[in-house]
Amino acid sequence: MNSRLTLIILLLLPVSLRAQSPFKGFENLFTPPKIYTVNYVKTPPVIDGDINDAVWQQAPWTDNFRDIEGDLKPEPKLQTNVKMLWGDTCLYIAAKIMDPHVWANIKQHDQIVFFDNDFEVFIDPNNTTHQYFELEFNALNTVFDLFLNKPYRNGGSAMFGWNAPGLKSAVKVLGTLNNAADVDKGWTIEMAIPYRAISIGNNIQTPAEGVTWRINFSRVEWDTNVIDGKYVKAKDSNGRNLPEHNWVWSPQGIINMHYPERWGYLLFNKAYTNADFVPSYAEQQKQYLWLAYYKQKKWADEHHNYIATLKDLDIGKVIYIASRINDVRMEATAHQFMVSIKDGYENTGWSINQDGLISEIN
Repeated sequence: MNSRLTLIILLLLPVSLRAQSPFKGFENLFTPPKIYTVNYVKTPPVIDGDINDAVWQQAPWTDNFRDIEGDLKPEPKLQTNVKMLWGDTCLYIAAKIMDPHVWANIKQHDQIVFFDNDFEVFIDPNNTTHQYFELEFNALNTVFDLFLNKPYRNGGSAMFGWNAPGLKSAVKVLGTLNNAADVDKGWTIEMAIPYRAISIGNNIQTPAEGVTWRINFSRVEWDTNVIDGKYVKAKDSNGRNLPEHNWVWSPQGIINMHYPERWGYLLFNKAYTNADFVPSYAEQQKQYLWLAYYKQKKWADEHHNYIATLKDLDIGKVIYIASRINDVRMEATAHQFMVSIKDGYENTGWSINQDGLISEIN
């Protein structure tokens, strides 16, 4: 992200956020998400794992992946980057995963792929944090695809039986797979994700110029040792596997990919220009809803009930966003709540409930 765009995003954040109040204590969950402008192509790439097709020259690489907690942890020791394109029927994704030791064991579809080193894609086309999609791949191109009706934190249930219809993917190993005797460069993966595969119901969610989705990418990397010529996960003094590394494109601020509101922004572009993108007015409004949500959940974890008033949450009833008045209201019982924010001029806004569902208010 260039410095000019970073400055624009920071200036558009609520003044109170920049001043660390009332957001103090939750700063890690309000860092600006990454942004990727994805260019349109009429002729798609060939999905063969080789990411050197001429068409891919139209797509810039993302920044290097960082730790899932962002600045709270050191930079990853291995490089990961992604690039994307979109066409009339599919979103195209290419990734390069640098690794001197490429290994994979899981071969059966829908097994838990992240028990191997893997590459993961998370997509929320509607930006509601509900009804989103996850795709995982290892260096054998074994796929684990699932659909979530809502995040696990809200009692969501992963639908493992869901398969992404029409998904194409291919892997190219830059070295030799499962050979501990040599040093590899890593592996690359290409995929074509049909829009119909990530659409709910019969209406295919085909993007258009200027539309934004939420998306993020994760790389799971396990520490290993070579024992009897094979890669074996490193263990602690009690014989348990050491925790995996979680490296992502847009830092979550928490060791949990299932915070869809923390994913990056994907801006669809047909103009072949470096279109500047800044979070919309609506996205700025939602920041206060998420603040209320996080505070309510923290309180409920400690006291087993929800707070009744905004004052007790240290959130004002009147918020100024881009010099415009917004009214904030909350209805809460011991076991549920609804917080809304409305623009005082246009009387439009958004609401959030205890399940983290974002809904538009007209």
